[in-house]
Amino acid sequence: MHHGGGKQAGGSETLQLWVRPEPFTLGVLPLPPHPKLGLHYLKKISVYAKTKGKQGFPRLSYAVWKHVACNKLQLSEDLAWVYFETYDLLSHPSGEDRSEQEGGSPGRKSVETFKFLLFLYIQQSNKISLRDSSLVTGEEWPTRSRSPSPDPDGRTSHGPKGLDEQNHLLFVINHLDEMMGLLVEPDQYGDGVHDQLLSVEAVQALGFVIKGSSNGKQVKPVHTIAMQHGVQQQSGYSKISQSFSFRSLQTWVRKHLGANLFGITACIATGRRLSWTKPVEQDGRTESSPGKRGRVATNAHIASKQNKVLILSQVCKQTVSQSSEVVTEAHIKIHRCHFSFIYLLSPLRSVSIEKCKHTTVVLGPVATFINVVGCEHTTIIAVCRRISVSSSTLCTFHTLTPSQPLVFGGNDSLTFGPYHTHYPQLENHMTQVGLGTESNFWDQPLALGPDSQEVPVFEIMNPKDFYVFVTPFDMEGDTKEIPGGLPEEYERALHHRERDVKRWQRTVKEAGLSKEQKKQFQSIVEAKFQAWLAETGNKRQLDGLVPSSPTHRAAMDSPR
Repeated sequence: MHHGGGKQAGGSETLQLWVRPEPFTLGVLPLPPHPKLGLHYLKKISVYAKTKGKQGFPRLSYAVWKHVACNKLQLSEDLAWVYFETYDLLSHPSGEDRSEQEGGSPGRKSVETFKFLLFLYIQQSNKISLRDSSLVTGEEWPTRSRSPSPDPDGRTSHGPKGLDEQNHLLFVINHLDEMMGLLVEPDQYGDGVHDQLLSVEAVQALGFVIKGSSNGKQVKPVHTIAMQHGVQQQSGYSKISQSFSFRSLQTWVRKHLGANLFGITACIATGRRLSWTKPVEQDGRTESSPGKRGRVATNAHIASKQNKVLILSQVCKQTVSQSSEVVTEAHIKIHRCHFSFIYLLSPLRSVSIEKCKHTTVVLGPVATFINVVGCEHTTIIAVCRRISVSSSTLCTFHTLTPSQPLVFGGNDSLTFGPYHTHYPQLENHMTQVGLGTESNFWDQPLALGPDSQEVPVFEIMNPKDFYVFVTPFDMEGDTKEIPGGLPEEYERALHHRERDVKRWQRTVKEAGLSKEQKKQFQSIVEAKFQAWLAETGNKRQLDGLVPSSPTHRAAMDSPR
């Protein structure tokens, strides 16, 4: 592991740079990297963009990118758009930045050329096997150790080494020369790169991948730190030319590049542990022993809202419910949770759901992405900017999203249904992250995996199998129904079922049963219902919803 950090010239503050996790964890698509997204072709794109005037540089329009991607690189139009949209979503994580752009014509959208080239370059970090496209590790805490982790049924799972923070750091260290080379002004490519200068705008673009801190607390873009008074000599910044020496800047970055102070690894090592999970007693016995409690950790007490991380790992046979400042606008990682129900009812920044089984996850609105990897028999219910799925089986997704759900490799038997729940603060939270109901592509998944052409790996939910989901918490708020309503065929299916229930109730009422027969009939129905609760796992959820203390109840009752 490469460790950065050190003393600034002329000061005692610690200077630390690290790799931004979002471009890698959220932006790198789980696809074999396209052979033409290497340095040679990306430099050609940079030169070509410069010839297109304001349509190409310093911002690249989608029209120019689509022409290059489809005609020069032979990417499909779908994939060209997904790359462009993914970068666009990453670069505008907050609702205020994006709400006015939503639903606009793709041809009129543009992205920052240098940053987009870096985004395309780091797709190479995902050199994965076609036979196993899982990107998650088999550790107890994600990315902490390399020991295999047993599943609830006693089997041991050996996941391949994941694309964790250390891998991202090593990738940037090993490829820093080429990445910075992409940021040299296109008309300078003919000379020796190492004697060249980088503009302040180019170093700003490097901030897409690298950020840091000069005091261990306040996080700043790399160009801001590099231009500080006590740092300029080492970073190679000249006030006269208002540019950086390529060689000096690269040496300075390498010297200070190290572990992310606010990343997953740091959160596991030094974050605050939260006791949100408890063993559930069932039939007089404890379902989950205290030694197997789910682990929850956060850095919310030290991180700004942009760097807030929350990890839920190994929650097993439990119900977790939270709506609080701790989760608001956090990057959430839900890892190896089994036979559980997880409710995080606050506006969230991003969510990764990895290696979960037989679990239901109900989320507040997600400003950027939900990435689902290596899950089985798992249900996700969320309003989100985008959802992507890879290496997952028998999973169901109820979403409200302005982007097509992305289906990558290794999936089987996925079901997509309409968003079908609400809670009192939902519409308020949607406004906070800039998500509305105007455009909703839940039923238009886009298959991009290497196996997507062979057999259909997903289906749209049959209205006959559709039920609404009741979020079982009392909170203050104005939302009293599903935002945007239900598609007509699903609404109709609910009415038909409601009619059947009323018909059944009328039949029972008119059957003329004696008092004793009514009592016997009621006990049979009750027994059937209890058997159904046990078979479906809903009994465990109901038991888990009983508040253990006034504090636990307040976490959901109090409006945030």
